[in-house]
Amino acid sequence: MAKKLVIVESPAKAKTIAKYLGSTYSVMASMGHVIDLPKSQIGVDLEKDFEPKYITIRGKGDLLSKLKKEAKASDKIFLATDPDREGEAISWHLANALGIKKSDACRVTFNEITKTAVQKAIKEPKKIDAALVDAQQARRVLDRIVGYKISPLLWKKVKKGLSAGRVQSVATRLICDREDEIEAFVPKEYWTITADVSSPKAAKSFPANFYGKDGAKQELPDKAAADAVLKAVKDADFVVANVKISDVSRNPAPPFITSTLQQEASRKLNFNARKTMQTAQNLYEGIDVAGVGVVGLITYMRTDSLRIADEAQAAAKDFINASYGDKYIPSKPRVYKAGKGAQDAHEAIRPTDVSLVPIKIKESLTNDQYKLYKLIWDRFVASQMANAVLEVMAVDINANGYTFRSNGSRIKFDGFMKVYIEGTDAEKEEKQTMLPDLKVGDKLKVKSIDGKQHFTQPPPRFTEASLVKTLEEEGIGRPSTYAPTITTIMARNYVAREKKSLLPTELGRLTNDIMKSHFEDIVNVEFTANMEKRLDDVEDGTVEWKKIIKDFYGPFAQILDKAEESIGKIEIADEVSDIPCDKCGRMMVYKMGRYGKFLACPGFPECRNAKPIREEAGAPCPKCGKEILVKKSKSGRVYCGCEDNPTCDFMTWDMPVKGEKCPKCGSAVVKQSPRSGGRIKCISENCDYIADKEPKKGKA
Repeated sequence: MAKKLVIVESPAKAKTIAKYLGSTYSVMASMGHVIDLPKSQIGVDLEKDFEPKYITIRGKGDLLSKLKKEAKASDKIFLATDPDREGEAISWHLANALGIKKSDACRVTFNEITKTAVQKAIKEPKKIDAALVDAQQARRVLDRIVGYKISPLLWKKVKKGLSAGRVQSVATRLICDREDEIEAFVPKEYWTITADVSSPKAAKSFPANFYGKDGAKQELPDKAAADAVLKAVKDADFVVANVKISDVSRNPAPPFITSTLQQEASRKLNFNARKTMQTAQNLYEGIDVAGVGVVGLITYMRTDSLRIADEAQAAAKDFINASYGDKYIPSKPRVYKAGKGAQDAHEAIRPTDVSLVPIKIKESLTNDQYKLYKLIWDRFVASQMANAVLEVMAVDINANGYTFRSNGSRIKFDGFMKVYIEGTDAEKEEKQTMLPDLKVGDKLKVKSIDGKQHFTQPPPRFTEASLVKTLEEEGIGRPSTYAPTITTIMARNYVAREKKSLLPTELGRLTNDIMKSHFEDIVNVEFTANMEKRLDDVEDGTVEWKKIIKDFYGPFAQILDKAEESIGKIEIADEVSDIPCDKCGRMMVYKMGRYGKFLACPGFPECRNAKPIREEAGAPCPKCGKEILVKKSKSGRVYCGCEDNPTCDFMTWDMPVKGEKCPKCGSAVVKQSPRSGGRIKCISENCDYIADKEPKKGKA
């Protein structure tokens, strides 16, 4: 019997696919790229038509040998890497290494890892898409030239370890520019007036906000203007002048694409972009679902297309009809249009089988997988449902010629809102309720009326969600680049996260200033977006990839030479700590390493003393009595552990409340995270004290 070899990127994907193919198939994982540009050098021959110098990645030699051995023993080889530029390039490198001819139909792709999709793809192999490979090569070579030419200059002129990148430098600039706007912002005073009024027919009051005079909008720039209105309406009758009731139809949000999934997971689940993509990758590659077996639960998660397969749309319609009734089905199937420049190679992100309702398979998923799968499932199902209908009531109230307005609404038909409502970036969403039954001429009772001072606010700092949204809107990067871009600028200490906000560090601003002064095109939003369009042209087969590199490199090389001459040596003073070096007595300084900040002796290389930053949690260990320290896991999650680790194994994800003690046993207390309930409980395993509120200070 003929033996066939299927190569994918990951062991999880290999395990899933192997379940769908017979015993004549061998499924192996390449563990991502096997062949790539070398790390130790630029790896691009700038003198010979920008030819890339590919090598076997260090540590992948044995794996490649195993793949070659298995390929030699197989009658047919299928390359089933991910269906995008990166996946096509991995397959291309594997084809070259395994001696597969260009004319061979060896490439198989599937948008979802289900039995039907995999078996169908295996029956319809294609040749490797040369244009797709060239688009990846163009991006890789372009990024390599920028990074390996500018970064050494930054090392020499500023600080060792700095780096520049085509997309990361633009993302850093956006964050720096926003911080400049915030710092330059001049608050402007304004006032609002709100009356708390009620109808004679209903006891419950409702707010009415000042609008203007004689039907025209009037601003209240200061207290004097507000006081003049308050004086004019002080003893006036508040009479309903106009009532407008109308039905408003609200459309559901479209199914997720990569950017909107990252944004919504940030808003609703507090996931960063990297965590979202890692979790989505797990759901895509396959989960062992009880009673079902191993199955990919979602379609491919790197996409900017809103297209939905006809079969998936039909399945959603049947599910909605059976679960909620035919009134929840729209009059005609929904078609969503993607934004300008979107590729249509894949579908939108959706569940592969809508009948796998999240709650039914919860036991087979981790907590993070369940949350993200539910978000994707809810959004998709809602996107295929009927519009919601809201009854909206708008009321104008006259008081001595001044107009006050009040709005209310109620859900008349919930439609898609039965399943899902899209989040917003606003910190607080205005919740509207229906106003009482009001008629023109009704005289309202004024319970209170107050003026309130406000100041205009600067633009908000970027969050990961809003940064991804801006990158997408500006055409910077592609679905596969958003998460790694944010990860990189934070790892380089150009950007720090404060709660959910992203703000530039001193190092980030300094590097950005250098880039803006000497490499304007590299950090220019329009230039970078145009480069993305040219890469898309390569993928479409309309432009030769080396032409893009040639057009870029000529002017870039000249700018690089000028920068070498014009940038002087820039010294960045390390932040000095209050901790003396225990070897030589110098005051230690803060340095940035691979895993964040650490303390180092400024006497390097004479003194090489370095140690982690010690942050005390303010409570003794309940097991051994030593100090509890605030630490970070490898994934960056904050936890608390005993300073005597590994001798003492105490750890907790909850944070001790400094200076507070358990009223039952006198031990320290911790505050749970919001996702765990946010309650206060005793740190000791032997005490069952738990409370909804923090104990009063000083009470034991």
